[in-house]
Amino acid sequence: MRAVKVYPEAWPLHTPFVIARGSRNEAGVVVVELEEGGIKGVGECTPYPRYGETEASVLAQIAALYTQLEQGMTREQLQQALPAGAARNAIDSALWDLQARKLSTNLWHLTGTTQPFIIDMAQTVSIDAPEMMASSALALWENGARLLKIKMDNALITERLVAIRTAVPQATLIVDANESWHSEGLAARCQLLADLGVAMLEQPLPAGDDASLANFIHPLPVCADESCHTRESLAGLKGRYEMVNIKLDKTGGLTEALALAQEARAAGFEIMLGCMLCTSRAIAAALPLVNSARFIDLDGPTWLAVDVDPALPFSCGRIAF
Repeated sequence: MRAVKVYPEAWPLHTPFVIARGSRNEAGVVVVELEEGGIKGVGECTPYPRYGETEASVLAQIAALYTQLEQGMTREQLQQALPAGAARNAIDSALWDLQARKLSTNLWHLTGTTQPFIIDMAQTVSIDAPEMMASSALALWENGARLLKIKMDNALITERLVAIRTAVPQATLIVDANESWHSEGLAARCQLLADLGVAMLEQPLPAGDDASLANFIHPLPVCADESCHTRESLAGLKGRYEMVNIKLDKTGGLTEALALAQEARAAGFEIMLGCMLCTSRAIAAALPLVNSARFIDLDGPTWLAVDVDPALPFSCGRIAF
């Protein structure tokens, strides 16, 4: 029999995290522990209200599978038992971790991927007044970050981006609007971003408005985040997006994420690897995907006042092993 333990955790942030949907001061996660023969595998997920998830709903989804998990449910069986989402991710991650520990190996080996010595990643600048965002961007640049992810809502777009670009003229910038823009004037905004040397625009429109992205030639790549969850999303993104953001909490774990990355690349999409606000446990589960990604956005734990112990070796703009 396999021992199963599930519990929520709250991790305070050192600074409020502000995006178009609002501000957050802590990361709320759900942890799954699976133990066999004295060996424990751990997985973590972040329930996301945008997708109709709460801590209670995720705990209930996992609780419904207790018996199957105790009796040895496999990753393959899990894919059929739960839909893609945070609950499946926590279990899937725990199953991968358990397998790696039972075999005295790691996820790199299990997935046939090569571990890099350094992972260069984005550091996020959250929404604020233009001068404050520029100051934050400069501080990140001076601390070593070379790729900055700029959060935007529907206001002060020119002012914020001009201030940031002036402060960090050599930084690679990507912009994430989190579905807050509208189709009217979108082509002009995309041109503004291209003129400022922005490398990519992430999810400018609500997921249901994807069709509007096919009505103009993109002067910079556009990435689907909220519009892309699993392989089933890809057919509706062709001709509208050039890139997809893969997050384990959307795919329901590494199992589907690996399949999505393979199919997305085969269909001509570039990959961005993202995360929610989380601890190093959640990031560790996603690392086998880093070699597939053009942009890596795994800075969730860097927003925490204190990370889980042991933590991944984060520094500003990178994970260095």
